[in-house]
Amino acid sequence: MARYVDGFVVVVPKDKAEEYKKMAQEGAEAWMKHGALDYYECKGDDLAPQEMGDVKTRAFPEMAGASEDETVWFSFIVFESKAHRDEVNAKVMEEMSQLPHDENMTMPFDMSRMAYGGFEAVVEG
Repeated sequence: MARYVDGFVVVVPKDKAEEYKKMAQEGAEAWMKHGALDYYECKGDDLAPQEMGDVKTRAFPEMAGASEDETVWFSFIVFESKAHRDEVNAKVMEEMSQLPHDENMTMPFDMSRMAYGGFEAVVEG
């Protein structure tokens, strides 16, 4: 059965990396508790454009508009199916809505620069 993946790309200021990592760990715990199959938060490491024959690829920092004091994180959550994703996400959102909200809390990245999408896995290795 093909899996379903929610994917994210975020730009995180380098001085907020530990704060983002802590938030991501809490997210991983919530999604896994509610049934996600896998959860990954991947900090950019080797993001230089590559030469592939006559073509030079674009780099993630360029695509995401990241500056020198920012890095790109590529994150994804794996589910059994799109319906399973919807069920798990509903449970996570319900749990989060029950948490006390701090009016002064700020995200460690700019949400308006986040890219998100749901992807049907069509090839699995």
